[in-house]
Amino acid sequence: MSRILAFDYGTRRIGIAVTDPLQIIATGLTTIHPKDIVDFLKKYLETEQVELFVVGEPKQMDGTASQSMPHVKGFMTILKKAFPGIPIEKMDERFTSKMASATIAQSGLKKADRQSKELIDTISATIILQSWMEKRSYGAL
Repeated sequence: MSRILAFDYGTRRIGIAVTDPLQIIATGLTTIHPKDIVDFLKKYLETEQVELFVVGEPKQMDGTASQSMPHVKGFMTILKKAFPGIPIEKMDERFTSKMASATIAQSGLKKADRQSKELIDTISATIILQSWMEKRSYGAL
């Protein structure tokens, strides 16, 4: 089987998470600057099979698109052009940053490590991917 990659897009950093080949476990992979994402993914795809991209969809509390949605749509356009053979699905990303921060706070890491924006973005991507996987397993996709 192949992997699924999830992205928590930000204009400064993109958190990336990945499944194992059996698509059972979601794991944080890395954080990349948006200008480097296509090169990173090209290199990654040389050694790993990826069947799907899951992109966090930023929404307001009422379910409407947030002000960062145009940036996410632009990112998705870049993914479609660079990797036309890999489908893209969106996943609601509300509360992922807060959930990531709470997870980090409970982790026992040193304060300086807990405040790492890169770590928050990577864990947010992992939460997005895990949520997508749970939704899929319950047949809600």
